Order: sequence, then structure tokens, then C-alpha cells
Amino acid sequence: MDHLSSTTAASVAVLTVSDSRTHDDDKSGALIMDLLKEAGHHIASHEIVKDDGELIRSTMTSWIENRLIHIIIVTGGTGPAQSDMTPEVIMPMFDAMLPGFGELFRQLSYDDIGSAAMLSRAVAGWVDSGDFRTPIFVLPGSPKAVALAMNTLIIPQLGHLLDLCSLESSP
Repeated sequence: MDHLSSTTAASVAVLTVSDSRTHDDDKSGALIMDLLKEAGHHIASHEIVKDDGELIRSTMTSWIENRLIHIIIVTGGTGPAQSDMTPEVIMPMFDAMLPGFGELFRQLSYDDIGSAAMLSRAVAGWVDSGDFRTPIFVLPGSPKAVALAMNTLIIPQLGHLLDLCSLESSP
């Protein structure tokens, strides 16, 4: 399957950024993968990396260059702690931002948890690589926040987003 240009199953890479999580206790990464599978999507890869800019960047670069990965979802490293650097590493990679995602996520979070929602630095955008575009979502590490983002925002729009991001059908 080449880069996706239909509303059928997407091939997704999931990256967990954490200094403490392992494959055995990565609840947020597991939740993302379970929700995607339930929605009919395929998990192309799942990695856990430490809060290290070079590890995050190299994993992301490898996935962005892989034509068999249609979307990347990252969880962790979005808070205000000194070790949280995920947005600073990934945002410079974006060719364009999808600001509505972060805005809506924080509004929905505020409705749920109150003013602590302002501490979230969830972002989204995409990277253009040759003749395809890879959407990237950066989510908090909390399973509750992951469930909110996946069920309310990402999964309902995933097929449509990928259709719009297909550069192969662009003039």
C-alpha cells in the first residue's frame, strides 16, 4: 500500500516519549493503538523513547520518510516540566500547523478538568515529503487526555484529514 489517499484504513506510527515508561506499562501508547485498531486502522510501528531531542527527532524523521506510514501520533512530553520537550522538537519539523487541534483539545480539556488544561501543549501539523504529506498529532501523556483527543478529535476526522493531505491527488 502506498501513501493513503482514501478514507480506508490508515497505517499509523505511535511514539511514546517518556523517561519512565516501558512497553509493559505504556498505558497511553496502548490506548492509542487500541482505539485506532477498533476504528479499523493499522499500527505500523510503536516506539518508546526517552525525553531526548535527538531520539525523538531521529524516530520522527525515519517515520516521516517511510511512505507506508500515513500518520504519526506522539504521546508524552507536552507538559511544563523541564524535561518536557516534545513540542519544541517536533514543531520545527512541521511544514504547516493545524492550530485548530490544539485549540479544540484545550477547550475540551478545560470543560473536563478546568484551568489545568492551559498546561497542555498539544499540537498538530504535517510534514511534506516529496509527493506525500504526513499528519502528526502530539498529545499529552495522560490516558484520559489521550482518550479525549483520540475519540473526540482525531479518529472522527482521520479519514477526511488523510484525504485532504494526499498530495498525489493535488493539481
